[in-house]
Amino acid sequence: MPEADTSAPRALAPAKPAATVLLIRDGAAGLEVFLVQRHHQIDFASGAMVFPGGKLEPGDSDPGVRALCSGADGLGDYTLALRVAAIRESFEECGVLLARAKGSSALVSAARLADLSKRYHRELQGHEIAIGALAREQDLVLACDLLVPFAHWITPEGMPKRFDTHFFLVEAPPSQGAVHDGHEAVDARWMRPADALAEADAGRSTIIFPTRMNLAKLAKSRSVADAIAAARASRIVTVLPRVEQSARGPVLRIPAEAGYDVVEALVEGMPRG
Repeated sequence: MPEADTSAPRALAPAKPAATVLLIRDGAAGLEVFLVQRHHQIDFASGAMVFPGGKLEPGDSDPGVRALCSGADGLGDYTLALRVAAIRESFEECGVLLARAKGSSALVSAARLADLSKRYHRELQGHEIAIGALAREQDLVLACDLLVPFAHWITPEGMPKRFDTHFFLVEAPPSQGAVHDGHEAVDARWMRPADALAEADAGRSTIIFPTRMNLAKLAKSRSVADAIAAARASRIVTVLPRVEQSARGPVLRIPAEAGYDVVEALVEGMPRG
């Protein structure tokens, strides 16, 4: 008679807080969004086209950062930390810095950005300096007021690596050119959301489920102004996809009230994110 399995159930992997940025601009053929291709050796979504972003770092939650942010009034500490992380990740992953010189209404110029990148980019990526320390040293104010909440997704339970990710929409600064960092991201493109989805459907790129759903949501807007207005008017509903059985087989289900056109998708052949 086989022995009973007395091993304890596997602990649920914690969902690490993270922030993701949808940089958007008005292109010649309509709304475009900035996508980066993750390095093939990255252990999460390797090789996939994603929006820039990453997990919160300790410096993002430093109490002293609040005084260095615009748009912080009325935001809780955690909510503000997510915005700070989004700004830091934008700078680290695609060279865009959503910050202003103290007393200025304009974001940093391309010339100043180039200088700041040369001096701080490697240190930020290596966690040798926090974004707050950079802002303090350079008399900058982090432009948290420009970030518009767009979505909130949590990696399904049972996955070995999980994130609690808040997506933010922001218009790309016209004077700053977005690029990939060559480290976590190996390629980058400005694309219309519908074109990005079409490439994935044709097998020319990989897009994980949350990115696909948010591209489809963004594709409903024709311009930056439309997208930001729609995001401001929408209620953010947390999406925790669940794997369930259906007549078609195992599917990922998401809440209908989250505002996506798709509420379930077959698991077979579909990357889980």
